[in-house]
Amino acid sequence: MRVTTQAPFFVPATMGLGLRAAAARIPEKIALTDEEGRDRSYKAYIENVNRIARYVHDDLGYGRGDHSAIMLSNSIEFLEIAIGLSEAIVPPAMISPKATAPELEHICNDSQAKLLFVEKSALETVRKAKLETVEKIICIEDELAEIYAKTSGEDIDLKVKETDIYSIPYTSGTTGKPKGVLLTHRSRVLMMLFAQAGSYRVFNPDCRGLATMPFFNGGGFSNVITPLFFGGHSHIMTKFNPERVVEIISENKITNMFMVPTQFHAVLGLDKNILDQADVSSLKLVLSSAAPLPQATKEKLVGFFGEDVLFDAYGSTEFGSATALRPYDQLRKIACVGLPQPGCQVKLLDAQGQPTPEGEVGQIYVRSPWFFAGYWNNPKATEEAFKDGWCTTGDLGQIDEDGYLYIVDRKTNVIITGGQNVYPREVEDILYRHPAVREVAVVGREDDYWGEAVVAFISCASGQSVTAEALKAYCSEFISGYKVPKDFFIRDELPKTGSGKIYHKVLRQELNKGLKDA
Repeated sequence: MRVTTQAPFFVPATMGLGLRAAAARIPEKIALTDEEGRDRSYKAYIENVNRIARYVHDDLGYGRGDHSAIMLSNSIEFLEIAIGLSEAIVPPAMISPKATAPELEHICNDSQAKLLFVEKSALETVRKAKLETVEKIICIEDELAEIYAKTSGEDIDLKVKETDIYSIPYTSGTTGKPKGVLLTHRSRVLMMLFAQAGSYRVFNPDCRGLATMPFFNGGGFSNVITPLFFGGHSHIMTKFNPERVVEIISENKITNMFMVPTQFHAVLGLDKNILDQADVSSLKLVLSSAAPLPQATKEKLVGFFGEDVLFDAYGSTEFGSATALRPYDQLRKIACVGLPQPGCQVKLLDAQGQPTPEGEVGQIYVRSPWFFAGYWNNPKATEEAFKDGWCTTGDLGQIDEDGYLYIVDRKTNVIITGGQNVYPREVEDILYRHPAVREVAVVGREDDYWGEAVVAFISCASGQSVTAEALKAYCSEFISGYKVPKDFFIRDELPKTGSGKIYHKVLRQELNKGLKDA
């Protein structure tokens, strides 16, 4: 008897399939709106996706095995181009619209992109970059309308496989040179079904999402597309504005939004009158991810948004969403990121690769059906990320008696001072509780005596000021002396990556460069 591993009627789980299914059900429904008052129905959106796919495949002759790149701000067109490229099986590398010429050069050359979509404001940067593989550059303001006008919007079926690469976001580079993360259609579809729809209870045809995060970031792109996959609606912010966020929630009856801690700090820092008058009653999901959310901030968010909406998720570009702390645990499980998502497993291993006892720190390993497919053209990094089918990005954590995960820090962020390990996140969580502190980053500075000295960078809340002596005294009430920062630097703003994470690496380099130059 002949045995087959795949039924003859097998239909691959692809992003295009899900979006086309939604469009077939509700063609005239508005899928996308933006701050300029523009919109796209599902029918118009899918037609433009088809036009991009046809143009890239039929007119330009690119297909499976080729790569492209997108360097665009958040927009409706970004979502049409990105999905169109994935339907043409020419996955895009995602690049920040604020990238410098060397950054653009690295990602395009590393990904071997042949086609680059940019906006007019980035053309000067493009001209400065030495792009080795790019054969065609498309400025969307000058060329996109013509492409849409001359290309058919009829469905195109290029037999996309669920194992085909859907997009190639690049890691932020906070711990090294940015690496291309290969995401398959299957990985994103399963994450939406298991981790997002299965866990966050809001994704359905009635959901109305607010997209504030940059789309070139894996989480930002996933969270604007997920509502569309389920037949809902997404409203796009091109530029984050905290006051406008609370207005949009009220005006559009937003049900779900994803933001990073720096954005939440900006919202909570608005004038009290603005916050008191805000109507956020429509929200059913407020999701924080991509960076640690301090417990003090969680408590303020619960007070503002309500007790039944805040989820704090842990994940990465590589393995997507791994755990989530549900609303009823936010004030019960302190500084916690919750339980594994449906279909996901988490374990901790010590330096010898052995399971760590309950409550002890170990390196986090994750297993789920929505893993990435490795780092592009980087087998060494791919090998380092996997251990017996489990994936790690180097984060350290603890698991309590109930199976809840607590993120201690990144392995590369640990400060060793006088032979003692200091986890910056523990110190940051203490400082975030000080009323004058808006943002904080704790890093290690090279020190001849201690090996490394603990140092804190602070930005103050609006109208507040504080001295280094006061902060040192405050820390001393809660943590051991060796964990208390030896120096505090007060800044108006702290440097951030394109995805809104505080850029610890830049601050660490700044400190240690000064020592080497002295």
